[in-house]
Amino acid sequence: MFSRKNKLLLLKVLSLFSVVRGYNVLIIALAQYLASIYILAPKLPLGRVILDINLLVIVLASTLVIASGYIINNFYDAEKDLINKPRKSMLDRLVSQRFKLTTYFVLNFLAVFAASYVSFRAVLFFSAYIFGIWFYSHKLKKVPFVGNFVSATLAITPFFAVFVYYKNFENVIFVHAVFLFLLILSREMIKDLENISGDLAQNYRTIPIIYGVRTSKFLIAALILLTLIPSLLLIFKFDIGYMHYYFAICVAFLVLFLLLLPKATTKKHYVWLHNILKLIIVAGVFSILLIDIDLVLNRIL
Repeated sequence: MFSRKNKLLLLKVLSLFSVVRGYNVLIIALAQYLASIYILAPKLPLGRVILDINLLVIVLASTLVIASGYIINNFYDAEKDLINKPRKSMLDRLVSQRFKLTTYFVLNFLAVFAASYVSFRAVLFFSAYIFGIWFYSHKLKKVPFVGNFVSATLAITPFFAVFVYYKNFENVIFVHAVFLFLLILSREMIKDLENISGDLAQNYRTIPIIYGVRTSKFLIAALILLTLIPSLLLIFKFDIGYMHYYFAICVAFLVLFLLLLPKATTKKHYVWLHNILKLIIVAGVFSILLIDIDLVLNRIL
């Protein structure tokens, strides 16, 4: 049996894990490694990629900055989340705001310190990344479309870090990046519809609040249609192994999304649409293994 003190400690650990979105951080770290192995450096031996200390440090610095970014975002959105996400907000509040800020600064310091092992340019890169996340959370988040665009850009920045490290500039990587960026941007804009009640209460100037729900839906539909372009290119133009099945399924889900979007009127509807895009993104991480399934089986067996 857990004592009351141990239960409280466990709840605080879960609270901090919720604040930093630990599951998201782990998925991003995994995605960075899989992208490095199968997309960015497919010709390098597996051991050379996995045991690359510089790559490990880049992934570590990325995860620390992302975790700290979730903390500062949670700090600024505390009042809004009480309306939009009451259950999660109550769990998040088990950890004090002071402790959250202290953790935020410690994580950022550790990220920059880790980056210094790679190079001075890595220090500048992650310092800029930290500033970008803070500036977005503090100022840009409330600016219509600009906030969405910057948020999507910051979301793919960890992949840009490993992309620059391997200096692989093939067209297929660019198309993958465009697909992911458009998908994340669409998701960010759906979240505005999902969180409209809290945004109204906190005077956030989001697209559905300023220009209306109809305009917001039109822009989201346009983004989804644009997302179909890189999806189809990756299916028919590039050799991505069995991963083309993933993109074929993505096209089906995106068409379903477009059919459901005009009919969405409640928060529950928008949560479903949000989850469709989230499922596509998360499934995309694991589908990277399909690029060379024989290589995967050989490395396992």
